[in-house]
Amino acid sequence: MKKILLLISFTLISFMAFSQSDGNYNYSLGIRGYNYNQMPKLFNQSNTDNYLTSYFNSYIIKFNDNLWSYRINGSHLSKDVVFANNCDNCETINGVMKDVAFKVGFEKNFNYSVVQPYFAFDMGYRSNKFDGHAESTIQTAYNIKSTKGGFTVTPTLGIKVNPHEQISIFVESNMEWFYSSTTEERNLGAATGPSSSKYKKGEFLLNPITVGIQFHLDAKN
Repeated sequence: MKKILLLISFTLISFMAFSQSDGNYNYSLGIRGYNYNQMPKLFNQSNTDNYLTSYFNSYIIKFNDNLWSYRINGSHLSKDVVFANNCDNCETINGVMKDVAFKVGFEKNFNYSVVQPYFAFDMGYRSNKFDGHAESTIQTAYNIKSTKGGFTVTPTLGIKVNPHEQISIFVESNMEWFYSSTTEERNLGAATGPSSSKYKKGEFLLNPITVGIQFHLDAKN
């Protein structure tokens, strides 16, 4: 019985050591290896066509203080996209989308257990650019561009597991609010010439799942 109690005590101590892995180190460096995110809407794109899968394009730096951490996030993405504009079989748009974001915020763990749920809140700037061309059965192809830039706010719920005191594997999900100034340009050729429109708009972007890893550095003790 004494041996069993001693074993349980050592196990609990070990769990507590892992559970405070963030707080025991001054800094954490992380990378999001898998992302399934909703991107800013382009032109008359449907709300189901703007989800993209990306890999190893988002990074995080954290400054740890026990249950609280202060975080800096950065992401970049360049990807070919194709989607139906206006309606199916009416107009197809294809080109390259480039998306860059920079955010700062905080993260708070809910407990000291081995599996740690947490809440995070980030805000910052996002830039989304698209350059491509449109094709349809009723008119010749023409060049088309979109530029968005503006303020972003992102509350996040996540959970992390610490297989080692200096390593955390995490899964996150968030809802981002993106308020941007948008410029859309169309060049229909010599007969019509270029045209552009500008407007400001807020949109909610659902990011269902992100999976990543963090490395904790510079022990406090």
